[in-house]
Amino acid sequence: MPQMPPHFPPPIELPKEIEAKRRERTRLMIFACVYGIGVRLLIILGELLGGILFDSSALLMDAASTLFDVAFSGVLIACVKLAERPPDRNHPFGHGRFEPIAGLQLAQLLMLFGLVLAVKQVQALFWPTSTLHPINLAAAGIAFGAVCLLEMCYHKLRHTAKKVNSPALQADALHYRLDALTSLVATAVLLLGNLLPAASHFLDHLGAACIALIMLGLGFFAAKTNFDQLTDKVPEPHYFQSVRLSAKAVPGVQDVEKIRIQHFGPDAHVAIDVEVDPHMDVEAAHTIAQQVRASIQKDWPAVRDVTVHIEPYYPDDH
Repeated sequence: MPQMPPHFPPPIELPKEIEAKRRERTRLMIFACVYGIGVRLLIILGELLGGILFDSSALLMDAASTLFDVAFSGVLIACVKLAERPPDRNHPFGHGRFEPIAGLQLAQLLMLFGLVLAVKQVQALFWPTSTLHPINLAAAGIAFGAVCLLEMCYHKLRHTAKKVNSPALQADALHYRLDALTSLVATAVLLLGNLLPAASHFLDHLGAACIALIMLGLGFFAAKTNFDQLTDKVPEPHYFQSVRLSAKAVPGVQDVEKIRIQHFGPDAHVAIDVEVDPHMDVEAAHTIAQQVRASIQKDWPAVRDVTVHIEPYYPDDH
């Protein structure tokens, strides 16, 4: 009986729920961002009106800080949509790096804006150019209301970020907590201004200067986070542990050696060396490599691609 001609083994197709999870991840991220933008716009409106009515630099500065975070969330939404595009001929690793590139530019702008405003507020502390106005207690109420709303948004986005395993959304959630901190600073100086009317002008500008410095620090932190992704800094250890466990769960994998992970915005790419029986035939080893790829992507749907290198396993070679 003649032998059938050899054929290349077909690839292991990923379950359809993997793509469904990626789409759901995108939907949850965009919903969380839009929810946060709506709340922030409400805060900006209140603080702008309060800053104008009560002549409060702290409220106006806090509104400016929040406005930058609205811009950051808008950029994040655009980048999430761009990153959804599949790899193509000119972008074999996908389009995920749109996110850190845009984030880095926005962070640099935030640093520059914070520095300029900090200098202006320090100047106003010692060379006042406006008439002293006692700060109304309602201004402190507006700032405290912003603290409550921003803290609520922080918990909402943090929960979503953990659910979809998104470092970008986790960073955006942190922005809400830092915004709440700047609003808390504004609340404190406005309350002190009510208790010490003679020093209200000084305290108002001092609070505004502190908020500007927080903006500068936040910009530096965001710039560093995005720069680390663009320069392929090694990600957190728990990502490596997750990949290792997924690979070792595949029958036939004796051990795992090297693991390399690159983050491309919301996506990740993995290269891994797995060790198998040195006497195994090539086709069987190839099947194991396919199973390793599928196992990693099933357990971590954000992984866009996996490169598996097969090596022989020797017990005393470690």
